[in-house]
Amino acid sequence: MTEFLQFTLSGISFGMIYAAIALSLVLIWRGTRLLNFAQGGMAMFTTYIAIEVIYHTGSYWAGFVVALAAGIVLGAVAELTVIRPALGRPELNSVIITIGLLILLEGLAGIFYGGQYRSFPAAFSVIGLRAGSTPLGVSRFDVFVAAAVLATTLLLAAGFRYTSAGLRMRAAAFNATIARLSGIRVARVITVGWALAGLLGALAGLLVSPSTFLYPNSMDTIFVFGFTAAVIGGLDSPVGAIVGGLLLGVVLSYAGGYLGSQTTALVALGILVVVLMIRPAGIFSSARVRRV
Repeated sequence: MTEFLQFTLSGISFGMIYAAIALSLVLIWRGTRLLNFAQGGMAMFTTYIAIEVIYHTGSYWAGFVVALAAGIVLGAVAELTVIRPALGRPELNSVIITIGLLILLEGLAGIFYGGQYRSFPAAFSVIGLRAGSTPLGVSRFDVFVAAAVLATTLLLAAGFRYTSAGLRMRAAAFNATIARLSGIRVARVITVGWALAGLLGALAGLLVSPSTFLYPNSMDTIFVFGFTAAVIGGLDSPVGAIVGGLLLGVVLSYAGGYLGSQTTALVALGILVVVLMIRPAGIFSSARVRRV
């Protein structure tokens, strides 16, 4: 029973990171119908920026804030410079561009920061918490991870629902043509969506790196799990991204704990295949009625 509790709590912690990546993919998909395969690379690059700031200032929070700001800038710049010129052209062009952007970012990280494995500091203690004499399998930092992603998600949800900018983003995601006719600058809205996706990716990189080593390809596996979470929940559903991330995190934690860590990738692939076979649009997808 103790092991089950530990695996569950640990799975929730990692599931929130997968949820952050999934939510960043959903933000971009809703606006452009494009999967950003460079999302993991962008997260990795901003994490390198964070670690450099931390080393030079001695302040974790300075690196944390700078990395989030860098994620916003990197997301917006990527959309303006390499994604926007490809919109309206064959979809394969955009896919190849995002893959090329991933390769570029990983190559630049290797050139600027080297290819060696680097440890990343944690904001809080990584010593496991206990309930009395029972180890919980999570630390204060794991609690911070879950709280940070949850708080960011709630802020984004409130912004989408209660602000004029959020209303414009929802309108553009629902029907870009009607949004343009209503006077909404859809191109600007898409840029904001990419910027927010960059912020979420940067947050995921900051939160997962203390549990792994930082190197140019360090976010590749995390991106795959985040993509799987997005597919599980539905690429059109922000709520589905969160639920999909949590479900995947818990299931993979059980698989790694009971079957061995070498099985997690296989289990994730199996889940992805099953979801694509049974419900390709995701668990939280809804049938759309088209009126003519």
